[in-house]
Amino acid sequence: MELRSLVAQARGREPVAPLLTDAALTALDEGSRQLAELAAGGEVYGLSTGVGALRDVAVDADGGVPLRLWRSHAARFGPELDDADARAVLLARLAQLAAGPSGVSPALAVALEGAVVAGAVPVLHEYGAVGTADLSVLAELALALVGEGPWRGAAPPPAVPAVSDALPFLSSNAATVGTGALVHADLVGVLAAAERVAALSCLALRGAREAYDPRVFDERRDPEAAAVAARLTALLDAASERGARLQDPFALRTLPQVHGVATAALGGLEAALRAELDHPRENPLPLPGAALHHGQFLTQRLAAALDATREALVGVVTLSQARLAALVDPRLSGLAAFLADGPPGSSGVMILEYVAADLAARVRGVALATTLTRTTLSLGLEETASHATQGVHAARAVAGLLPDLLACELLAAARALRLDPARVPDGGPAADLAHCALAALGDVPLADHPLGDELRAAADLVRDWAADPAVSRSAPPRGR
Repeated sequence: MELRSLVAQARGREPVAPLLTDAALTALDEGSRQLAELAAGGEVYGLSTGVGALRDVAVDADGGVPLRLWRSHAARFGPELDDADARAVLLARLAQLAAGPSGVSPALAVALEGAVVAGAVPVLHEYGAVGTADLSVLAELALALVGEGPWRGAAPPPAVPAVSDALPFLSSNAATVGTGALVHADLVGVLAAAERVAALSCLALRGAREAYDPRVFDERRDPEAAAVAARLTALLDAASERGARLQDPFALRTLPQVHGVATAALGGLEAALRAELDHPRENPLPLPGAALHHGQFLTQRLAAALDATREALVGVVTLSQARLAALVDPRLSGLAAFLADGPPGSSGVMILEYVAADLAARVRGVALATTLTRTTLSLGLEETASHATQGVHAARAVAGLLPDLLACELLAAARALRLDPARVPDGGPAADLAHCALAALGDVPLADHPLGDELRAAADLVRDWAADPAVSRSAPPRGR
């Protein structure tokens, strides 16, 4: 399953397509039988033994094993996942089961697919994972599938678990991956919107396009930076090649380098998510005559990619703050200090820097690497954890904060263009962006006043641009 499809289906933008082919069901059946036979004749972790520190405790590999394990691991605590997040969990787990033998029975997989296709949404809770399999939320999902957990709306017909379903269904990071796919899509959109906001600031600051000239990037192996520069050149095609200064501030000149790193980090995150989705490798892995006990449940690569993404986005935040500072500085804007328009001492948009600084500090707070955390669990047996789950939630916090921070820059840039309309080119993509922003913010008097309504409108527009780049070529779609 493509990440794009998972996101679209989880958010109800595309119908859900069945994934379990005949070949997939055959592979599931073989894996389930192999694991059950091995458990009946010897030690298989989680089927004929306990789990965690109870790995040396023998248990009867009977039909009661799945329910006992799932009931004990379903914490049912923490915020409830909303419909999109819950559907993303189901879709991610279904895609993983369709990828190959796991030990999970075809009957449980079919029940999961039936629930997904029918649009059924189980009640799932957030707490209980540290990047070593989403044990609690998947135990809740398993119980819901067999009739022991609540659903929002009509519940699907309950499945009957097989003995092999016990640990294999839980041995997955589907909740982290599903949520991660949604967050990745949001961050890709916000980063694209940030380029549009930056282009407006370049207009407002009478910046030059020469820093984005393709000759600057020739023969340098930095395709992401070159791509950012090419997009900015296209956006600013009707703007002046040379600006008002010999050299623009770093906040304009280094956009390709900083945004290029963020683009590359998001590419690494996508690859890590795809690896978890396409090749899950449940523990133990059923093979003919053997069950391999391994550590593929540890999402270290995903956690590192999430850390890298959040850290790269700090640079995007820093440049947005710097452009805001330039916009309110008369030495760089050529306009009144703080873009004021009123009697002497008018503060204009002075408060925007404080709002942006608050938001930037919050972003930096959640950008700290979660992989630096140490966790030891189950009587010391599990002595490491990736904390990818915490990394996903931290990345979601960044995705929520960035549009509000970019709104501060957008409002200042639009105000500068209102104060000097000649800075808007006669046509082209940049003019479309400018007219779109000015229409969204409205013809509000420039005298000192509370900026809340305009900031909310600017944040809405950033989110619109993040969701649909075509918005830049038309009036804002929210009826403003």
